[in-house]
Amino acid sequence: MKTLQKLAMAQRRHYYTLSSLAVIVSLLIVLQAYLIVSIVDGLFLDKQTFDQVVYLLLVLLVVLLLRSSASYWTNLIGGKMAANVKMDYRKKLLDSYKNTTLTASYQGQSGGKVSVMLEAVDELDPFYSKYIPQRLMSTIVPVVILIVIFSQHWYSGVIILLTAPFIPIFMMIIGAKTQKKSEEKLESLSLFSGRFLDTLQGLVTLKLYGRSAHYKAVIQKSSLDFRDTTMNILKIAFTSSLMLELISMLSIGLVALELGLRLVVFKEISFFTAFFILLLVPEFYQSLKDLGSAFHAGRSSTGAVEKIEQELLKKEKEIKWGTAPFPKKITLIELVNVQYQYEKQGFRLENINALIREGEQVAIVGKSGSGKSTLLNVLAGLLQPDDGSLLVNKSERSTFKEQAWFKEISYITQHPYLFSGTISENIALGLNASQQEIKEAAKKAGISSLIELMPAGYDTEIGEGGRGLSGGEKQRIALARAFLRKPKIVLFDEPTTGLDLRTEQLLQQSMREMAKECTVITVAHRLQTIKQASTIWFLEKGRLLGQGTHEQLRTNNSAYRQLFDRQDEEEGM
Repeated sequence: MKTLQKLAMAQRRHYYTLSSLAVIVSLLIVLQAYLIVSIVDGLFLDKQTFDQVVYLLLVLLVVLLLRSSASYWTNLIGGKMAANVKMDYRKKLLDSYKNTTLTASYQGQSGGKVSVMLEAVDELDPFYSKYIPQRLMSTIVPVVILIVIFSQHWYSGVIILLTAPFIPIFMMIIGAKTQKKSEEKLESLSLFSGRFLDTLQGLVTLKLYGRSAHYKAVIQKSSLDFRDTTMNILKIAFTSSLMLELISMLSIGLVALELGLRLVVFKEISFFTAFFILLLVPEFYQSLKDLGSAFHAGRSSTGAVEKIEQELLKKEKEIKWGTAPFPKKITLIELVNVQYQYEKQGFRLENINALIREGEQVAIVGKSGSGKSTLLNVLAGLLQPDDGSLLVNKSERSTFKEQAWFKEISYITQHPYLFSGTISENIALGLNASQQEIKEAAKKAGISSLIELMPAGYDTEIGEGGRGLSGGEKQRIALARAFLRKPKIVLFDEPTTGLDLRTEQLLQQSMREMAKECTVITVAHRLQTIKQASTIWFLEKGRLLGQGTHEQLRTNNSAYRQLFDRQDEEEGM
């Protein structure tokens, strides 16, 4: 609640405007009651004609319009406060997901993160659109009404003072339960969303392994748990509303009884005063009841903000970038004692020292688990080294702007991601490129002839994740992206894994074409790719055990020779 309140106070202009509107509404309520009593007293007791009270009716109409306008502006400003806070939190979450390391981004469920980004942030809305405006109203309006009632008849004021505290006491009791249940609801929603998305993504695998029925039951249980949690919150809300109505009804009844006795039996009070107080008392309790309903919504928001704050704290080894302009030409990249470790006892890259000169073709080789992809991710800027330096033209890479660095590189993974949309959109990937430029990039990537055979050509729609395309076709679209961007450095992470010989040859040809225009760094396991490299880095257990050409390493490094002797024999057969 403190965090939410702090964010509300940060929007001072809106906060003070809401306070001013609360004062205006309280004065309008008193004036409205006074005008109604004056009209009734004049018509029925003083026997005035309609013409004599018509001006009071016109003033009453203006007061009612002003009160409605004040309520409208109160809701509008509350909505703006909520929109500002939600936008700020979503930006923070996006920045958190963007700046986190590659390994941290793979942790947790995608559905859970989406749930926090959408549902949890939306849960903050009631606190600002309902609770904050109503709390200000319920702080100012009852005080003004109570002052007016005490000035007219202090006995009624005393009764109100004795009964009013029951409402906030009950709100405090209900509020604690509401917050706990709200946290349970968000947790249930996060689990349900995460499991549902994970199951959808792995539906084919589950079907093949005969586990779809089991996961159907898991999703059903998650859905029912979420339903039960939601119903428990609604039960608390309905109970709260019932009790607030009961307390306010009994309190209004006590004041009405006291006024009736003094007006009819003891004749100690005038009709005007009794009726005036009787109109103000329901407004007093209505304001407190509305606060009770808004308080319930505000407590739900408290559970949501804790969930969001927990997600924002899940940062690990955040990559920090500077503001220096990027050099027009990358002539040299140096790795100086670069180290990276996933966890305290996890895999570790140790003291990597290497050079990459402009136009070189570097192949990173080694057994599975030797650290090839990890080193490539460090080079790409997706992982922040724990120690050591990564220099670009003798300057620390971290001193440059993040956008400038990523503008100069292309990273093609084993399984490049394609988005739902046309082939043109997937090749351009947000770049403002002409259709001719897209076609030229596709031609260089060796996929233009295939695209032209499709029913809609470059406007052919593909599914999310590239559904409908083969692995080789996805790789070549990723290559087309790189050709279109014209980067200075291209990183490949075993791009030919799992491809047939013909597709691999086409891909190799496109890669050779790309190597003419930029520096290429490839995680490789095929000898054909390795032999084409001008420099090979040989990794073993996170250490760089050798650098040189294929023949140099084969002659001077026994571990390298053992790794590739068999492939040499197979090629010679």
